[in-house]
Amino acid sequence: MLEPKKIKYRKVHRGNRKGMAKGGTEVSFGSYGLKAMESGWVTARQIEATRISISRRVRKLGRMWIRIFPDKPITAKPMETRMGKGKGSPEYWVANVRPGRILFEVEGIPKDVAQEAFRIAGNKLAIKTKLVAKRGLHED
Repeated sequence: MLEPKKIKYRKVHRGNRKGMAKGGTEVSFGSYGLKAMESGWVTARQIEATRISISRRVRKLGRMWIRIFPDKPITAKPMETRMGKGKGSPEYWVANVRPGRILFEVEGIPKDVAQEAFRIAGNKLAIKTKLVAKRGLHED
């Protein structure tokens, strides 16, 4: 699973999830992309499950790019622990995703295969997604 090799701070604030994506909103590498339609946290496990489901559909025909990285640690206190005594230890990693962000891209496969791959992949994520094509891509 994805996680940073080195970080500046072990524990971070939750932050807010309002607003639109600042960057990564265009399909840059492939022909088709999976675009986030709402904000949320996408965990490293969800990214891995999505990657596996897309690569099963793409096989050796095309290429795939992952455009998000889980760089935010989420902490949790142990079960049945009383309140207080500081913040819990980091449990897992998430990528903070805002609407408009391209999550995955594929290239070298027909549109119907990409549509099916991204439909199944979207079910693995906790946010709504949709398929988008690269600008200037002619549909046959």
